[in-house]
Amino acid sequence: MVATMLVTGGTGTLGRSVVVGLRRAGVPVRVLSRHPSGPDDGVEYRAADLSTGAGVESAVEGAETIVHCAGSAKGDEEKARRLVAAATRVGAKHLISISVVGADAIPVVSRIDRAMFGYFAAKHGAERAVGEGEVPWTILRATQFHDLVLTVTRQMAKLPLIPVPSGFRFQPVDSGAVADRLVELALGDPAGLVPDIAGPRVYEMGELLRSYLRAAGRRRLTVPIHVPGRAAAAIRSGATLAPTRGTGPTWEAFLAGHLADTPH
Repeated sequence: MVATMLVTGGTGTLGRSVVVGLRRAGVPVRVLSRHPSGPDDGVEYRAADLSTGAGVESAVEGAETIVHCAGSAKGDEEKARRLVAAATRVGAKHLISISVVGADAIPVVSRIDRAMFGYFAAKHGAERAVGEGEVPWTILRATQFHDLVLTVTRQMAKLPLIPVPSGFRFQPVDSGAVADRLVELALGDPAGLVPDIAGPRVYEMGELLRSYLRAAGRRRLTVPIHVPGRAAAAIRSGATLAPTRGTGPTWEAFLAGHLADTPH
């Protein structure tokens, strides 16, 4: 009998797709979530909070493999340490964690860096927590999801005059492609830090914004700005890119499919 796999953040954008992929592979799935509500789809939902540790050990009990998709801009390292500690106590055999390309290459040292790029430091801290634990592990670093880029460009488009960081380049990736890779890794053996995953094209930030505006039928003025600090310099140098690891649909294809069905 195949052992149950636990997915943290299983009700989020990435986690939902991971759950679907694992179910398709015939794996019993349990979802850890602060608000465990889901369809009657054969998935077990457990209430637990990685921020406080409440219910985590109970949720982990009996799961030999854990796919850690839960994440936020703050507290990721502490959440990962709580998860690793609980997984260790119950004897889990494999912990797979999602991270971000550039987690170890973006120096978050100044106040500006922390305000704008603290997410990278949080993910690097979570990587350390997983890597220093006793549970055999796999870490996959991904570039920014199409969904996140859409959220950011939508917010930017609300301004009459949009400041665009000059020299910032990104390589957005389809969250479904990342989920498929996580499922593949979860069905395999612990592999440590595996090759990055990214989208098929590298874009300037301004290019991403202009393509959204065209697709949404909006007109806005833009102005390039220079973002100071070491973190911004690292992004301009390509620290968040993985040009040889491109896969999945392009940003334009995502926009075409998404904006056709949702409000702009």
